[in-house]
Amino acid sequence: MPELPEVEVVRRQLAGPLVGRRITDAWAHPSHKFASGADAVGSEIEALRRRGKYLIAELDCRRELIVHLGMTGRLCFSEVAEATGPARRGLPPPRPADGSAAEVMAPRAVGATDPYVRAWWRLDNGETLCFHDVRRFGRIAVCDPGDYRDLPTLAAMGPEPLEEGLDAATFWRASQQSSQRIKTQLLNQRLVAGIGNIYADEALFLARINPSARVISKPRAERLLAALRGVLVASIERGGSTLRDYYSLEGAGDNQKYFVCYGRAGEPCVRCGTELRRRVLDQRSSTWCPQCQKR
Repeated sequence: MPELPEVEVVRRQLAGPLVGRRITDAWAHPSHKFASGADAVGSEIEALRRRGKYLIAELDCRRELIVHLGMTGRLCFSEVAEATGPARRGLPPPRPADGSAAEVMAPRAVGATDPYVRAWWRLDNGETLCFHDVRRFGRIAVCDPGDYRDLPTLAAMGPEPLEEGLDAATFWRASQQSSQRIKTQLLNQRLVAGIGNIYADEALFLARINPSARVISKPRAERLLAALRGVLVASIERGGSTLRDYYSLEGAGDNQKYFVCYGRAGEPCVRCGTELRRRVLDQRSSTWCPQCQKR
């Protein structure tokens, strides 16, 4: 699932083409997970921001268009011909950013009869943004600002890990409010927003904290927050991590080439050479070094 860096990369790529544009037409899959996307018709996009793993477009009608990519969701531009009835879902191949569409999006270009297009929005410059989601774990909503009753994860989300207002002491105190394992706290979005399995494993490794620890000291919390910020910023600069499904508007990210822990179970630790281990903690896979990350 795309995490904070991947969503931030997409936000930065979309902000220029979207902000200041008016949505003149739209279509959305009738599922309750996507249907309200069509309610954005007629609105101008005034800003595009990110909250955790959610993209939030602020509309001039004082509403928000929210997109969560889920596991396989992605956004791309296409030029869509006029269509009515059932044909309105169809989209031709996406507009290339540099070079051909095949160079930018292959092998996941959106075709005219692609059954996995869940929504599209036509802009006043003739371009169309479409949401493509194979497994339908994504989410689209149009709602009043801050009214996230139908999006409970967003409603209960903790602070942004990259915001300046979050200091180590606040982070540490928040971690003490739960008896859950620290890895689970990172994943539940209430301690900090936008962290998933990849960056939790990477940051815990760099901070030398065992993922199953339930209590961490204030110095360890300071190290963990610094490690989180480091891995997030580095991944954003590298275009995010592409393991299977994530593609930005410009193609695959490169951050997966720099993993030091995630997905490396059975390989030697880059610090001490000990074989990295893997186990399931609270229904999520975790990788760690038994020597560097002792409990």
